[in-house]
Formats: sequence, structure tokens, C-alpha cells
Amino acid sequence: MYILLFAAVAMALGLATYNFYSVKKLDSGTDLMKEIAEAIQIGASAFINHEYKVIAKIAVVIAVVLGVVVQWYVGVAFLLGATMSGTAGFIGMKIATISNVRVSNRARETKSLGKTLKVAFQGGSVMGLSVGGFALLGLGIVYVVFGELLGQLSPEQLVIVDNWLGINFIPFTMTISGYALGCSIIAMFDRVGGGIYTKAADMGADLVGKTEAHIPEDDPRNPATIADNVGDNVGDVAGLGADLLESFVGSVISAGVLAAYFFYTQSGVDGMSFPADVARTLIMFPIMFAAVGLISCVIGILSLLVRNISEEPHKELNYATWISAGLTVIGTGALTYLVFQGADMTPLGFRLGAMSPWFSAIAGIAAGIIIGFLAEYYTSYDYKPTKDIAQASLEGTALTITEGLSVGMKSAFLPVLVLALATLAANAFAGLYGVAMAAIGMLSFVAATVSVDTYGPIADNAGGISEMSKLEPQVREITDKLDSVGNTTAAIGKGFAIGSASLAALSLLASFLYSQANPGDVNGFNLVLNMIDTHTLAGALVGAALPFYFSGLLIEAVAKAAGKMVAEVRRQFKEYPGILDGSQKPDYKTCIEISSEGALKEMKYPAMISVLIPIVAGFIFGANFVGGLLIGTTLSAIMLALFTANSGGAWDNAKKLVESGGVKGHGKGSEVHSSTVVGDTVGDPLKDTVGPSLDILIKIMSVISLILVSVFGKYNLFSFFNF
Repeated sequence: MYILLFAAVAMALGLATYNFYSVKKLDSGTDLMKEIAEAIQIGASAFINHEYKVIAKIAVVIAVVLGVVVQWYVGVAFLLGATMSGTAGFIGMKIATISNVRVSNRARETKSLGKTLKVAFQGGSVMGLSVGGFALLGLGIVYVVFGELLGQLSPEQLVIVDNWLGINFIPFTMTISGYALGCSIIAMFDRVGGGIYTKAADMGADLVGKTEAHIPEDDPRNPATIADNVGDNVGDVAGLGADLLESFVGSVISAGVLAAYFFYTQSGVDGMSFPADVARTLIMFPIMFAAVGLISCVIGILSLLVRNISEEPHKELNYATWISAGLTVIGTGALTYLVFQGADMTPLGFRLGAMSPWFSAIAGIAAGIIIGFLAEYYTSYDYKPTKDIAQASLEGTALTITEGLSVGMKSAFLPVLVLALATLAANAFAGLYGVAMAAIGMLSFVAATVSVDTYGPIADNAGGISEMSKLEPQVREITDKLDSVGNTTAAIGKGFAIGSASLAALSLLASFLYSQANPGDVNGFNLVLNMIDTHTLAGALVGAALPFYFSGLLIEAVAKAAGKMVAEVRRQFKEYPGILDGSQKPDYKTCIEISSEGALKEMKYPAMISVLIPIVAGFIFGANFVGGLLIGTTLSAIMLALFTANSGGAWDNAKKLVESGGVKGHGKGSEVHSSTVVGDTVGDPLKDTVGPSLDILIKIMSVISLILVSVFGKYNLFSFFNF
């Protein structure tokens, strides 16, 4: 098994390394292009280095607390998860700032959409392969070092133990939960910090530059344009990579944790009635499944890079994704049969024999694909919803906003229905373990989906560099076409992340309930969370409200930073009128500093809320309240995440539809265009800050609650005073 796992890691990281240096060797164009690209690289590196210093201090504190309160190995696993997630995000940001100018230059030299697409995708693939490779590398280290060498996967240690505080837990589940939490913390800070940075700059650039000064997007006369391009890398690349790595790890560990608790609660104290070898197989199977998916992604990515590709970017990107998904389905089917053939899995609820977990995973894959199609329908300007927003803009900005809100709200229903059906199907095939496998299935080809997602910001940056370098209009047309497809692929990727978060959260909630089993009566333990219980109901009410408060904080943070950016851009235009006629050069550095300071200042409070709320609630109200809190937060956050991702994507592409001439007689610079720019600006913090952060919120709260339930289940104020 470990040979398969580390072979997959080696293939992924090996190809990522090759693609990194292959892109780096390409020509970066004219002196002006190199100068602009260097400014973006310096700004992005400065921000992420500063951000990681802040995160490192917080991570060390959390690791020490986990080590003292739970066990030392939980703190170590937490730091390992944070390191893997941070490394993947840093590498992705680095390649994005290297790729962008080379994509512009390839478009300049070849005037070929297909050849330009290949460079952008090769750059994006470094992020995708790093996400899958580093996630599984860290998990492999945890399994080998803690599971094998320290014996946590042995039957003797797959039992609940007590630590020095009298807190009980299963050692291995606590270790992998610590690893997942480390990934989640980095993802939250990257998404929140990067999201605030990029949207503050983007909104400042659009509101003053495009709607007031009526200059083109990414015009070098706009002081905020370099900060905007920096933001694409720190938010939409580093943040995206950390986000989906965290989703991937959360899905994988949810199945392993559930299997360990199932073994303990079903086998009793003597550990004999449920075979230990079956339990071990169930714990190991998720990472084997993920390894096969990663190998499939390597092949799928290579299938696009080793051949001449067409001038249809959407078709080519779908081709790479479908190859990865198809090989994953076939490969994991063979793996499942080999692993489970002949085993009696009836006690686990496997209703279709050895292939039951595979059918559950297929349900997750199918749900992810359908959700992706739905995201494309609601956000692409090829379809009616986004076209309706563009048409509504003929009547003014108010109707642009109103129509976009309508599209976003309606877009939440069908994906949730798909998730509900997938959950029911996965459970019917293989019980709660099947639900966890559905989450893994949905992200089993994550390396391919992240590669496609990351290509979008790279293409967007390439367009900015083309504009600022004053390259011929045909170059910008090529990058704009790539960017438009990137907006749709980003919405699809967010749909996968949101869907997997809901399925993983359900599995983690089941593990949360299992973890409250008493060692003396585990055979009689049932998974029950009574919604009529006042503690549970109160927790659900608070949990349902939490995502709204969390989202409000993020939007407020973006608004504060964007307000400062708007004021700065207006100041420069007023005090230095020569900027607009080209006789004076704008001050890019001040705008970069405003975005950096705003992001670093505002990211801490929303990020820490996700960690502190379940802890504080648990120590005051107890485990039932936290169980309700998780249910309420999960349900509310899923709806909000879908709404914000799709409405923001639709507003963005409605603007691009007008810019491309899709509304006759109303192109760039028209009143209709200004209306869609305002709509896009409203949607910016929704789709790129709020939406992506909500699915991380769900999983951080779930993992934190799982780790500490045995603490606040025993020590809380309400039980102390017998309330």
C-alpha cells in the first residue's frame, strides 16, 4: 500500500518540478513586460512571506496547546499539516508569478490561443500536482511514523485511551485530525488574507479606474493595477491551493476517523468481535483510493501537455479533467475489488458487497460533476442566467444587482438537491463510511481540477501584463478568452469544494458522536443527536447564524481595505493629473502597501472565530450544544457558499459579456458596462473571499470539535452547575 502511495506522490511532485522549470525557461518578453512581472513577483512574495510569519506564530501556539492538552503527537501532526499546506500554497504562488508574463509573451509571439493555453495550463498544473502530492506526502508520513512505527494502527491502540487530564480518545484518529487541522488553519488564513488583499485592490481599481476615470481594466495609469495583479496570485492561487488541499485532506481523514471509531464501538473492549484486519483496511483504503486518483491526474495532465491542442480552451480543459476522472473511476474500481473481495462487510452496512465503497465514491464523483455543470450554467455567459443579468443592466445598476441576487439565490437549490441525493445514495450503498467515500470521490481527481482552476488567475494576470505592457489588442483578446473560461472553471472548482465539505462534515459529525462513547458500554452505543434537546436546538440556531456573521466580517474587511484603496487612487488622480495623460507615473507601491496592511490586519479575527467558537461553546454549554452548532453551521454555510460563489461568478461574466460585444451597442465605456462593473465589484468579495472561506469554516469547526469533544464533554460550565 505504501509503495502505491509514495509512487503517486513521487510522480505528482516529479511532474510538478519538471513543469515548474519548463515554464521558467520560457522567454518572458520585452523589458517592460519583465519590469511589470518583477513588480508583481516582489509584491506577492512580500505579502505571503509576511502572512506566513504571522501564521507561523499562531500555529506554534496552537501546536503547543494541542500537545499539552491532548498529546504531543497531535501538536506535531498539526505542524506537519500546516507545513504541507503552506508549502503547496507558496509553490503555487511562485509559479503563477513566473507563468503570467510568459503566457503574455507566448500570446505575443504566436497569436495562438492553443499554444498560449498550454503555457497557462502547464503553470497551473504545478499548483494542482503540488496540492495532491503534498497532501498525500504528509498523510503518508503520518501513517508510517505514527501509525506504523509508533503502533497507532495496531489493534491494541485502536482503543480509547486516557491522557494526563483524564481526557479519552483514540490515538490515531487524534493524530490525523491534528494533521487535518494544520491544513485547515493555513487554508483559512490564506483564503481570508488573500481574499481581502485581492478584492480590496480589484474593487479599488474598478470603482475609480473603470467607472470614474473610464480607463480600461489593467491600464498602467491605474495606481491599483499592480496590487490587483498581486492579489490574483496570493488569493486566487495560493489561497485556492491551500483551500482545496484542506478539502482533500478533510475528506480523506473523515473516512479514516470514522472507520477507527466504528471498529472501537462495534468490537467492544476486547477488540475481538470486529476483525482488526478489516478495521485496518478501512482506515488505509481512503489514502490508497486518493493515490490512484493522483496517478490518474498525472496521466490526465500529461494528456494535454504532450500534444498539439486546439483553439478551444474550454474543450481542452474539459478533456484533461475527463481523462483524469475516467481513469480514477476505472483505477479505483479495480483497487476496491482487490482490497475488499471476500471480506464480510455486512456489519458496516455494505449492501453491494466488495464494491460498495466504490459505488459510494462514484455517487460523490457524479454529484461533483453535476454540481460543476450547474455552476457553469449559472455563471457562464453562454447560458441564460448570466445573459439575463447583462440584459437587466440596460435598465440600470439597480437591476444588475437585483438580477444577480436572484440568480445566486436560485442557484443554491439544485446543487443542494444533488448533494442530498448523493448522501442518500452513498449511505444506501455503504452506510456512513460510504458517505465519507463520496466526499473522497468528489475530490479524488483534485490535482486536475486545481490545475484547471489555477490556470484562470494566471491567464487573468497575463491579460493585465499585456495591457500594462501596451501589447497589440490581439494579445489581450487571447488572454481575455482564457480568463473568461477561467472564471467558469473557478466556479466549478468552488462547487466541488463546497460539496465535499458538506459530505466530509457529515462524516466528521458522526465521528464526533462516536467519540462520546463510554468505554464500558460501547456495544450499546447509538448515533443520536436529539434535535428536541434544548442544548442541541440552541446550538443549531447559533450555528445557522454564525456563517452570516462570519461572512459579514469578511465583506466589512474587504470594504474597509477597498475604501482606503479608492481614496488613494482618487488622491493620486487629483494630485497628479499627469497620470491620466501619461506624463506622470502612478505610485503603485502605496497601493500594494494598503492591500497588504488591510489584509494582514483584518484576516486574524474572522480566521480565529472558526477556531474559538466551538471551543468556547463547548466549555460553556457542552457537547450537545456543539453538535447542534455543527449542524446549523454546515447547513447555513453550504447555502451561503453556493449563493455567493455563483452570484459573484455570474456578475463577473455578465461584465465580460458586455465587454466582448454581447449586448449590441453597449460595449466598453458605456453606461451598461458601468452597471456591470458595479455588479462585478459587488460580487468580488462574495465569490473570492466569502464563498471559499465558508467551506473551510465548516471543516475547521468539525475537526476542532472532534479533537476537543472529549475535553468539553467532561469539563463544561453547564454540567458543573447541573443545568
